Amino acid sequence: MLMSREKSHGFEHSLVRMSSREFTSLSRFIYEQCGIRMPEVKKTMLEGRLQKRLRMLGLRSFADYIEYLFNPAENNQELVQMIDLVTTNKTDFFREPDHFDYLREKVLPPWCEKCGTRRLMVWSAGCSTGQEPYTLAMVLNEFAASRPGFDFQILATDISTRVLEQARKAVYHEDLLEPVPSVLKTKYLLRSKDRQSGLVRIGPQLRAKVRFRRLNFLDEDFGLREPLDIIFCRNVIIYFDRPTQVRLLQRFYGHMRPGAHIFMGHSETLSGLDVPLVSVASTVYRKIQ
Repeated sequence: MLMSREKSHGFEHSLVRMSSREFTSLSRFIYEQCGIRMPEVKKTMLEGRLQKRLRMLGLRSFADYIEYLFNPAENNQELVQMIDLVTTNKTDFFREPDHFDYLREKVLPPWCEKCGTRRLMVWSAGCSTGQEPYTLAMVLNEFAASRPGFDFQILATDISTRVLEQARKAVYHEDLLEPVPSVLKTKYLLRSKDRQSGLVRIGPQLRAKVRFRRLNFLDEDFGLREPLDIIFCRNVIIYFDRPTQVRLLQRFYGHMRPGAHIFMGHSETLSGLDVPLVSVASTVYRKIQ
């Protein structure tokens, strides 16, 4: 067992080092359970993020942790804990704003003409701490103000229970709300009674439009009971290898209505992937009728 010493607040802690063999075992398990790639360059990151978990469990080595993780009696719950620690969750309000402009100007008007008063079903896949689905709720609620009868529902999912808990609370520091237009801040945000805290909360009319739940993309059943009109799955598939990307997109396709749109991250492309979706704008794709 390799260990080093770290001093913090006058106390000395033992830092357990992860061997290459242990990293290979953990990275393979992560890939098998949730499809996330963990290349060798992520070894230091994985080691650092799991140090606290080892201390919390009173384990002295990564070998002990792997034995605990692979124990069938502990596996399911510990997998959730580990994924919370190792997943990266980067998001912002109105991130990649061109997407929301395209949604409002190019997708919603023809959808209303075709579908009338049917409820629009939207999925924020990989919602992190909630900024994306609440941004969608603002955009859609503003659109609804000029379209009598227009209604929508947003499902927001993530594999991390930690970020979903934050998202459900819908409380953010005001610095994170900087990208939100001032008129929408006034309309949809509630300031904390403690003005010194700098905290704001998403208003109840938007919170009521978003349902959050945990979802692992490798689950056999996504639990989606209604076909989808719009999917936002941005900066998510980059964490998967190509075969997994194809399988995921084929499954997304199976849950989309004819003519439905999927919005990908600006660092992602479906070029070369065997999925029957056509490009209609930069990183925006439509299901072939």
